[in-house]
Amino acid sequence: MSESIKGLHRTHRCAEVTNGEIGTAVTLMGWVQKRRNLGSLIFVDLRDRSGLMQIVFDEPQIGADGFAKAGTLRNEFVIAVRGTVQKRTAAVNENLATGEIEVIAEELRVLSEAQTPPFPIEENLQTKDELRLKHRYLDLRRPDLQRNLMLRSRVTNVVRSFLTEEGFIEIETPMLQKSTPEGARDYLVPSRIHQGCFYALPQSPQLFKQLLMCSGFDRYFQIAKCFRDEDLRADRQPEFTQIDMELSFVEADDVIDVNERLLARIWKDVLDIEIPLPLPRMTWQEAMDRFGSDKPDTRFGMELKNVSDVVSGCGFGVFDGALESGGSVRGINVKGQGGMSRKQIDKLVEEAKGMGAKGLAYLCINEDGSFKSSFTKFLSEETADALVKAMDGEAGDLLLFAADRDKIVWEVLGSLRISLAKKLELIDESRFDFLWVVDFPLFEWSDEQERYLAMHHPFTMPFEEDIELMNTDEKGKARAVAYDIVLNGTELGGGSVRIHQDDVQEKMFEALGFTKEEAHERFGFLLDAFTYGVPPHAGLAYGLDRLIMLMVGADSIRDVIAFPKVKDASDLMTEAPTPVDGVQLDELGLVVAKTE
Repeated sequence: MSESIKGLHRTHRCAEVTNGEIGTAVTLMGWVQKRRNLGSLIFVDLRDRSGLMQIVFDEPQIGADGFAKAGTLRNEFVIAVRGTVQKRTAAVNENLATGEIEVIAEELRVLSEAQTPPFPIEENLQTKDELRLKHRYLDLRRPDLQRNLMLRSRVTNVVRSFLTEEGFIEIETPMLQKSTPEGARDYLVPSRIHQGCFYALPQSPQLFKQLLMCSGFDRYFQIAKCFRDEDLRADRQPEFTQIDMELSFVEADDVIDVNERLLARIWKDVLDIEIPLPLPRMTWQEAMDRFGSDKPDTRFGMELKNVSDVVSGCGFGVFDGALESGGSVRGINVKGQGGMSRKQIDKLVEEAKGMGAKGLAYLCINEDGSFKSSFTKFLSEETADALVKAMDGEAGDLLLFAADRDKIVWEVLGSLRISLAKKLELIDESRFDFLWVVDFPLFEWSDEQERYLAMHHPFTMPFEEDIELMNTDEKGKARAVAYDIVLNGTELGGGSVRIHQDDVQEKMFEALGFTKEEAHERFGFLLDAFTYGVPPHAGLAYGLDRLIMLMVGADSIRDVIAFPKVKDASDLMTEAPTPVDGVQLDELGLVVAKTE
């Protein structure tokens, strides 16, 4: 039967009690992690968000009634204990922060009884995710998840403190916005008052933060909730959090400088790790050529090599065909794996096909210098030797080649590079390798829409010398004054200098296929604001969830979000989304169409 807390006041959290409190009275409250009944003594491990404390129930100290009550305790009972701290009489537990001390109980109150939970409350649980997320309130009692969320809180506190010191003002922007469909799908919210019309939940505060620059706030930031109706991955959720910022009267280097110092402060204050500044930079083109990715993991080698010149006109149809159609031939050297079995190589070939490749050519260099290959019979001995030399091949190496359009070759080899590094354990998981990727293309071609789209968004500033390319057949060569911050192969955040000149903005809309009327229909409120004096401005936004995931070494952002969704964007705990009452639909003027 539950008891009242009345008259008791918690003096410490469990793991906050130290050796300095030996001999003093404390009152602790929390959950029973484990109970051990030795007959004359009962030991209970008491848990709260700080950690564990061993409680000792000794009948002469607590009395017969209290001792009997202690014997009824079960896992996850919520209790309050008043007692005295003493040095442990039994063995010291060096794995616990409180492993040298214990509390001799003098009073016990059972604040709440508990059923047996559907899974144990312990670290590194192997229970199925579906069960954990169904009972997320229990899952969140686990110490590892609690540490993740507490670290997240510390990070946001550091961000707020640092940016405030740097002259930023925290301003909230609206959650109910106008839909401006250009990018991911919006989550739409129907209006009851304006029936047939919809708000959109923000994919980012982009337009509003630019308006704040027009309003003269100079430096803005926000820890902002954002929403995107897109397919989920390990590092993607339908609702997520951004550290969002915008600065006036700056250039790209100014934004990069303040963010490098922000990251260094976070890592030092939260993880006690020094991040050397300045951080390295790499152009988008170099990142794609060397790593096949615009978010390269630089903790290991196995870089791509372009061997198109070496094999040009070699007579191997796959290579020749790719080059004749404007593509390239590139390879990676998997050092020391020349002895890989044909079955293993065939798996790599199938993996490459799953990424869009027509196939994967391989060349194993035997210890005697001879080759085992899928294609060298088509090459002259001279070309084969030159190819091996170009790949820095040595005895025992495995060379893998892809030939196709650059986009496919980069995707295939870049993904294989990561996959092989994980399988071969080439990645030093203790490292934090930061990298700025800069000078992105302004546009990217969409096969689906058969037109160029803005790689970032329509307000990204082009290089001045590339403005003249924007409305030509060479628009694909135009570069953006854009920058992404990458950590260990994951994009932490991205930003750009924004367009603030009317003529450049008009050219951008024209290049994207918008008429003036269409541009004003979508973005008229921003364009109108720009007619009243807009400062040069730039900004950046981090994915806070991804940042925390990398800091704690989690495999998924679900482990750093209190109440995440699963891959179909549903919430297993609340069972959202659910149908709504017909009355609510009538008020909104909506009818749900039945589909097969």
